[in-house]
Amino acid sequence: MSDRFSLRWLRSASSVRSIVLIWLAWLVVLLAFQTFVTRRLQLARPDYALLWTRSETDFGAQRGKPYLNDPFMNGQVSWDSEFYLSIATVGYDDPAVRAILPDVPGAELSNRRDASVLREPLSLNYAFFPLYPYVTRLVAAPLTLLGLTPVATSTLAGVIVSLLGTLAAMLALYDLTRDRLADAGGLRAAFYLVVFPSGFFLAQVYSEGLFVGLAFTSLALIRRNHLLAAGILAALAVWTRAVGVALVLPLALAWSQPARGAGWLTLSRERLAGAVGVLLPLAAYLVWNATLGASFHAVEDGYFARGALLVEQSVQAWSDALKLVGGANPQTAAYYTLEFASMALALVACLFTLPRYPGVALFGLAVLAISFTSGVPQSMIRYVVAVPSIYILLAWFGRSPAFDRSWSLISILLLGLLATLFTFDMWVA
Repeated sequence: MSDRFSLRWLRSASSVRSIVLIWLAWLVVLLAFQTFVTRRLQLARPDYALLWTRSETDFGAQRGKPYLNDPFMNGQVSWDSEFYLSIATVGYDDPAVRAILPDVPGAELSNRRDASVLREPLSLNYAFFPLYPYVTRLVAAPLTLLGLTPVATSTLAGVIVSLLGTLAAMLALYDLTRDRLADAGGLRAAFYLVVFPSGFFLAQVYSEGLFVGLAFTSLALIRRNHLLAAGILAALAVWTRAVGVALVLPLALAWSQPARGAGWLTLSRERLAGAVGVLLPLAAYLVWNATLGASFHAVEDGYFARGALLVEQSVQAWSDALKLVGGANPQTAAYYTLEFASMALALVACLFTLPRYPGVALFGLAVLAISFTSGVPQSMIRYVVAVPSIYILLAWFGRSPAFDRSWSLISILLLGLLATLFTFDMWVA
C-alpha cells in the first residue's frame, strides 16, 4: 500500500510539474505571438462581422478610450478591457469612461436605490463585476515600483491575475479528471483548456482567467467533498462573473448526498459546514445585488441590451443569427459558425459528462443556459470557456492519438486566428 501511494504521489508531482511547464510555454508563446503578429501583419478595417462592429473597428474608433491606447502590452487589451482597467485604476465612477443616462421605471427600483440616483449618469463600468478589477488593483500596488504609467501598471497586473487564475484552472481540471482518465487524461484536459479557440482570453485583461480558476477549483473541491472551501471560492466566483451563481447547483447536489452510513438529516459539524458552503454563493449574489445590482441592471439593459433569462427574446435572436450562417456576408457567416459550433460542443460535452460528473455537467448546462438567454446573440465562444465538461469530453476522446493531434491542430489554428483579431481590436466575442 505504501509503495502504491508513493508511486501515485510521484506521478501526480510529475504531472503538476508538466502542467506548470505547459502553462509557462503557453503564456510565453501566446504573448510573444500577439507581439509578433502586429509587426508582420496589418488587417483591413473595419470589421463587418456584425452590424455594429463596423463603427467600433474603423480607423479612430479607439479615440477617447485612454485605457485602450497605452502602448505597454497593448495587444492584451481591447473591448471590455477598458472597463476592467478603469475600475482597477480609478474606480467605478471614472469620468474617463463613457456613461449613460438610464431610463429605469420607478417600479423596478423597489428595495434597490432611489430613482433620482439612477437617473444620474451611470458609468458603463457598472456592467462589470468587481472582484477581477479589485484583485488587479491589489496586484498592481507593488508593481508601481516599476515606474510604469498607471494604465500600464494595471494592464500588467490584470494579465498576471488572468494567468495565475488559468494555472489554477489547469490544476483543477487535472484533479477532476485524473481518477477516471489517469494522469495522462488530466494533462490533456489542462492542455485543451489553454489551446481552446477562445482560450487566449485567459491571458488578456479579461475576467475569464480568474473566473475559471475560482470555478474549476471549487468544482474540484466539491468532488473531494470539501464543501465549505468550495463555497468560499464559489462566492468569489460570483463576484467575478454573474454565472458563478450556477455553482450552487453542484454544491447542493453534493450536500444532498451524505457519506455512506450518514442519514440525509444527520447533523454533524461537517454537514453544517457543507450547508454554509452551499449558501455562500447565494449570499454573495445577494450582497452584490444590494450594492451594485441596480446600477448593473440599468447599464446592462440600457446600453448593452442584455438581461437575465430573456428566453423568448433570445430564442428569436439566435434563430435570426442562424439564418446568417448561410448569408451573403462571409465575415458574419464565419463568426456565427464558430458561435453555434461552440454552443453545440458545450451542450454535447455536458450531456456526455452528466452520468460521470453530474455536478460539473449541471454547472456547465447552467452556464450555457444563462449565457444563451442573455438576449444578445454573441460571445458564446468566449462564455463556453467556463464549461469544464468541454475539456473532459476532449480529454476522453483524446485517448486516441489521431483525435488528439487532429483536435489540437484545429484548435490551435483557430486560437491563432482569434488571438490575431483581438490583438488588432477586431471583434471576436
